[in-house]
Amino acid sequence: MNHLLKMLDLTPAQINDILNLADQLKYEQKHGISHRLLEGKTLGMIFQKSSTRTRVSFEVGMYQLGGQALFLSSNDLQIGRGEPVEDTARVLSRYLDGIMIRTYEQREVEDLAKYGSIPVINGLTDFAHPCQVLADLMTIREVKGRLDGLKLCFIGDGNNMMNSLIVGALKCGMKVAVACPEGYEPDRSVIEFAAQVGGFEMYRDPRGAARAADVVITDVWASMGQEEEAAQRRAIFAGFQINDEVMKYAKSDAMVLHCLPAHRGEEITVAMLEAHANEIFEEAENRLHAQKAVLVKLLAEKK
Repeated sequence: MNHLLKMLDLTPAQINDILNLADQLKYEQKHGISHRLLEGKTLGMIFQKSSTRTRVSFEVGMYQLGGQALFLSSNDLQIGRGEPVEDTARVLSRYLDGIMIRTYEQREVEDLAKYGSIPVINGLTDFAHPCQVLADLMTIREVKGRLDGLKLCFIGDGNNMMNSLIVGALKCGMKVAVACPEGYEPDRSVIEFAAQVGGFEMYRDPRGAARAADVVITDVWASMGQEEEAAQRRAIFAGFQINDEVMKYAKSDAMVLHCLPAHRGEEITVAMLEAHANEIFEEAENRLHAQKAVLVKLLAEKK
């Protein structure tokens, strides 16, 4: 594992190793056990999209591991003024030990990895959100005690979260059902992967997707960069909400997760979010632990 670009790149064994290390690091932090495994290491964090959880969790994570994180806004970098990605990658590789980037195009992340000589972590693109999905899988395993054989349901847009959850869950032996409006399906490459693996179903009715689910997940209907489509999407996705009616079809002890920020009353009701707040905010906390595991895997042994 040289980078974390998308869930499609990870093997089941690599996912399991990251989750196991995340569990260990979380235990150590909770019990006051120091794990300064990245002393002297520096992570550059490029943000072309705004962030709460990604920035804070990576910055705190590097501090707790003994390293340093640098916030690099696209407004302050030459990449924001037209410098080619390949040049930025070569320059930053001479200063830093790793790069985390949160941007729009997946190709930009892939090019950073291609032209740079240090590990690159995808903090979010329009195609993939591997860091969030690792935290989701960690949370599900904490609560349910396993991943293999469980059913995951995602309701909403075929966005970066749906793409990454489908791949990550299937690689961990879960069954996956998604519900989305016509024209808002997951990426074709993800559908092709799911068809090869099996255990995947796609519905137009959330109730069908939620049937016998162990965990039900959603995300906002309009992601960053889609603000102009928000009103149109609210009309299209009106029936794709996690609510009491949909949850009647899931298992009685089903979890509910949301990557946040949530638009309460849209993709999830206020009552449903509050009823599952412990799970949802544990999921948010686990961004820190899962990402620390990724950082250790990628940076600890890099010279």
